[in-house]
Amino acid sequence: MVRRYDPERRDRIIDAAIRVVADRGIAGLSHRSVAAEADVPLGSTTYHFASLDELLIAALRRCNDDFARVARESAYLADPDADLADELTRLLTECFEGGRGPLELEYELYLAALRRPALRPVAAEWTDGVSRLLADRTDPATARAVVALLDGISLQVLLTGSDFDPEYAREMLARIVDGAAR
Repeated sequence: MVRRYDPERRDRIIDAAIRVVADRGIAGLSHRSVAAEADVPLGSTTYHFASLDELLIAALRRCNDDFARVARESAYLADPDADLADELTRLLTECFEGGRGPLELEYELYLAALRRPALRPVAAEWTDGVSRLLADRTDPATARAVVALLDGISLQVLLTGSDFDPEYAREMLARIVDGAAR
């Protein structure tokens, strides 16, 4: 049998894993379910990802990278003279306006690190990356506090099914950001 050259296969498998988790949750993730979603042989998934943890790491890293790209390219965060609390509120509003699905997926992968220690370094990469991005606008400790608040607000909205309240988010973000300036 001739081996087919398919340089995008690994990426397609990661994308398929993300779709499986989005549709069925982490409990629905298996090499077989991902292979079917990616339309690749089962052996391809195990060739590229020996364990489900490796596959989850790749999926979480992809989500991290996608969010980091959106944050870096955000017009809201690009202006160093603009109000940081306003900018972050607008960014979070956009995240929720895109529907709960993408955020639920990202947090499901992020929180999987609670039970899967192999994912913890990648979860930390997200926190550290966003903190570094914000540290250009404030000090490192305040940046970490802002990330914790963004996570907390997002999780509360997702877990309670409540609507995102931009006024509340902006007020709480301002308390942290403006408090650091004193």
